[in-house]
Amino acid sequence: MADATTKTVLPNSGTPPFAAFEWILARRYLRARRKEGFISVIAGFSFLGIMLGVATLIIVMAVMNGFRQELLSKILGLNGHATVLAVGQPLIDYDRVTEKLRNIPRVTYAMPYVQGQTMASTPAKATGTLVRGLREADIKALEIISSNIQFGTLEGFDQSPGLVIGTELANALRVRVGDKITLVSPRGANTPFGTTPRVKNYPVKAVFEIGMREYDGSVVFMPLQEAQRYFNRRNRVDAIEVMVDNPDEMAEIRPALEEAAGPTMAVRDWRQLHSTFFGALKTEQNVMFLILTLIVLVAALNIISGLIMLVKDKSRDIAVLRTMGATRGSIMRVFFITGASIGVVGTLAGLLLGLLVCFNIETIQTTIETLTNTKVFPSEIYYLAHIPAKIDFWDVIQVTGLALSLSFLATLYPSWRAAKLDPVEAIRYE
Repeated sequence: MADATTKTVLPNSGTPPFAAFEWILARRYLRARRKEGFISVIAGFSFLGIMLGVATLIIVMAVMNGFRQELLSKILGLNGHATVLAVGQPLIDYDRVTEKLRNIPRVTYAMPYVQGQTMASTPAKATGTLVRGLREADIKALEIISSNIQFGTLEGFDQSPGLVIGTELANALRVRVGDKITLVSPRGANTPFGTTPRVKNYPVKAVFEIGMREYDGSVVFMPLQEAQRYFNRRNRVDAIEVMVDNPDEMAEIRPALEEAAGPTMAVRDWRQLHSTFFGALKTEQNVMFLILTLIVLVAALNIISGLIMLVKDKSRDIAVLRTMGATRGSIMRVFFITGASIGVVGTLAGLLLGLLVCFNIETIQTTIETLTNTKVFPSEIYYLAHIPAKIDFWDVIQVTGLALSLSFLATLYPSWRAAKLDPVEAIRYE
């Protein structure tokens, strides 16, 4: 009768892995009693460490991805994904080349431009600017400009000489739509006494704001024909900018661009022009991932210490279970479930916290700035006005998988020690 009773309560060698009694014991060990409070504190800190580590990793990776995307969209949205230049000769037949480039699959737009350095001045201030000459249709096709016009209009841009400037430049020069700006170019007319500066007044036709201080404060647009006259380009342009549907796949599109441009033209894509900048961003992202992974690793080490103390405290219970028929595998699984539960719950809590912060990051930024009366993300330092966040679900999967793997690995050694415990030695002095 005793044997029958024992078989109904305790496991034997035929008990399947992760049986109900193993989960019951693991749950009981997680709810430490008063005399085991220190173990409970360690488990709590392990949970908090994993939660904060996972949340921090997700938030930082999302901000880094958002930072890259915002800079990529603004820098390339204004400068193009590829630039076609003439080699050793002026680019005169630019309309024909532009049309050939536009007909290439996956090319969304191509536009010729003239570009030059000038000094813009008003009675209030003078500052250096980069003037770019575009056609009306082309500047309207630049959505980063046409969709962010704050004052004025782009209608009739080609019909009369005028300028489109950024809000930062307008504030610095203290001008509004209709006011005039004097542009001074060092390369003006050629005279018997040398090259004289070219000075000309232009009215402000529109003011844009793309949210990037460097461009809002220094880039000026004027009609292409007027720019050709002002910079002595006559019937030629400096280059042709090309936009594609996916700049990250430029390596696949570039051969078609080179073929359409011809042997006398050179193609330079954004990876060459901005390789140092975006390479530094990628390196910073990888380093931040490695550094923040240490938070999760420390939390995993806390799981190890907590479980080792729990095994030491429960050595008598383990001995009793072993003498009543529990296998070493069962004991190992009980403590594995105990430690893994901390890791799984902590990872899921960190995942939810990280996603919640990412989805509400602008609201959080605004709230902190309002409460502290300071700028958390000054645009003059970080180029952007708001903290960007772009959740890459592959990054989320990697972070979650890393946290779970470390949590599971952290439980193996304490669980193995519990399974190897000799029941005779454990209860000898009891």
